[in-house]
Amino acid sequence: MALLRERRGAVEIVTFNRPEALNALNRQTFEELEAALDEIERDDAVGAMVFTGAGEKSFVAGADIRQFVDLDVWTSGEFAERTLRLFRRIEESPKPSIAAVNGFCLGGGVEFSLSCDVRIGAENARFGQPEVNLGIIPGWGGTQRLQRLVGPGWARQLILTGDMIDAQTALRIGLINELLPQPQLLERAVQIAQRMGGRARRAVALAKQAIQRGAEMPLAEGLKYETAMWQIAFESEDRREGVGAFLEKREPKFKGR
Repeated sequence: MALLRERRGAVEIVTFNRPEALNALNRQTFEELEAALDEIERDDAVGAMVFTGAGEKSFVAGADIRQFVDLDVWTSGEFAERTLRLFRRIEESPKPSIAAVNGFCLGGGVEFSLSCDVRIGAENARFGQPEVNLGIIPGWGGTQRLQRLVGPGWARQLILTGDMIDAQTALRIGLINELLPQPQLLERAVQIAQRMGGRARRAVALAKQAIQRGAEMPLAEGLKYETAMWQIAFESEDRREGVGAFLEKREPKFKGR
């Protein structure tokens, strides 16, 4: 199995499980990930997702390069489009996602992590977009999402040199939100996911949508979109429950509606 899955409360932990290949992404990984997302999206018991890599050496060390040998200009485009749709699906999922990065996070691994809502890293994490070393460029969102997250300066340096950076640098430039000792990484990721999954899920989904869509719009349009999401939230049962619980000084019991 290229993926392992574990449930902790309302959190689904998905582990890339090809440690012999540093958890590099291959077709089997993508097929299993698509099937896992199908199940997770249908399962109302899941409130959030955590993605990590098996072992301590690697989160995802990029794509499995052996897949590239037989690709040409046409088949490479089809492969990229399928992968982009899969990553976009995670990015746009109403269920928030955390990337718990342990060890190498390179190429497609960085691009996958950029599709998650939050990234945290272990002290041994190493990040890079080494595609130019293979005579290609990032093709799964790296040239677009990376500059939006860390700015064009750092994005250009990482992409055009193909060099790696350490976890401290990744924290400093905003590629990850937190830096932890390796043994604490997964527990912290689950803790963050549990907090997200324990909130009003309708509100979380609407907030994710406002952030995602708004980032792709001019500010004035983004503010209008935010107002529209705010209005939709006011129609929900969870809004009535949340406000009522606050006024009654009790814990809310959200139903996701």
